Order: sequence, then structure tokens, then C-alpha cells
Amino acid sequence: MQGLDFTVVAPYWDLLLIGAWWTSVLTVSAGVLSFAFGILFAVIVLYAPAILAYPVRALMWVFMGTPLLLQLFLIYFGLVQVGIDIPALAAGIIGLGLHFAVYNADVIRAGIVAVDAGQTEGARSIGFGKWRTLRYVVIPQAIRNTAPPIGSNLIALLKESSIVSVIGIAELVHSAQLAISETFRPFEFYITAAALYYILNLVLEAALHRFERHAEVSR
Repeated sequence: MQGLDFTVVAPYWDLLLIGAWWTSVLTVSAGVLSFAFGILFAVIVLYAPAILAYPVRALMWVFMGTPLLLQLFLIYFGLVQVGIDIPALAAGIIGLGLHFAVYNADVIRAGIVAVDAGQTEGARSIGFGKWRTLRYVVIPQAIRNTAPPIGSNLIALLKESSIVSVIGIAELVHSAQLAISETFRPFEFYITAAALYYILNLVLEAALHRFERHAEVSR
């Protein structure tokens, strides 16, 4: 019986670190996309006319009710059949971003509703219109109040980024699988990949805690 031998990992460190880099790129890019579209979806659902709000609600329902893997397949393999050819990296970012945007939208919507009505009345009384009130008063407070659950969604996004390996993106899991195909040592490389994910998770959590502390101070 073969024991674990982590010396086989050393020649593949560059490959694994490149995978970790692309995992970070995916997480940051899709995280920004999910945050921006989360705000947009929440505002449309709450304030837009029904002709806009209902399609967005339907989109949110579809993304919440179907697996991320299927969504990635539809974006990468499905759209090309109707003439829309999206590169794998862009498809991964779009798929992850939209998938988590709908969850962020639900959180931000609840945060907007929870903002004290007096804040809106105060802004309107000094001449702010509806959209300026939303932009400068309501949405910033909603984001500060919902920072922890949005941060949790971002951590979940980091973990789920491994799924994009199925469309050929050379992120961390994909890199580990390439190394395993040459060495036939799955445990060593999966354990190393898990350790790298843990380190990335610690860095992300530290950044989120710093943001949350800043949000508390700025209240």
C-alpha cells in the first residue's frame, strides 16, 4: 500500500499557484459582477414598472431554482448554438456572477426595505429626488446593513468557483487534475488544493472583516 508522498507536489507548484491565481481572478471578477447586478436587480424589483420588474423576478427565480453547473453549460455550450460564442473565462465569470447576483439581490432588497423611512423623508425634504435618495442615502445604508450576508455569498462564490473547471478554465481544481493525470497521485494534490483554498478563504475573510469594521465606523 502506497503512503502519502507530498514530494511529488513540488515540481507542480507553479501550475498550482497559477490555478490559485485564476481562482482569485474568477472570484474577484464574478464578485464585483454579482454585487453590481445584485443592487440593480434589487432596485428594479422594488421600484421599476411591472414590465421590467416581472422579467427580473423570473430571471432570479430561474437562477435560484437551477444548478450552477447547468447554468454554466447553458452559457458556454448553449449560447454558441444561437451564434453567441463566449470565451470560457468570460462564461465562468458571467455564470458565477449572475448566479450569486440573485442571492445578493434578495439580501440587498431586504436591506433597502429595512432602511428607516425617516431617512428617505429627510433626503426628500432637502431636495433630493427619488433616484438621488436611493443612490446617496438608501442604498449605501442597505449595503452597510447587509455586509455580513453579502460577504458570506462571496465566500460561497470562492468555493463554487471550482465548478468552472468543467468548461476548461485552468483554476485551482483544474490545475490539480492536470497534475494528477501525470502523477496518478490524487490525494496529495487534492489535499494541497484544499490547503490553498483554505488560505484564499482566510485572506478573503480578513478583507471582509476589515470592510465590515469600516462600515460600522462609518455608520
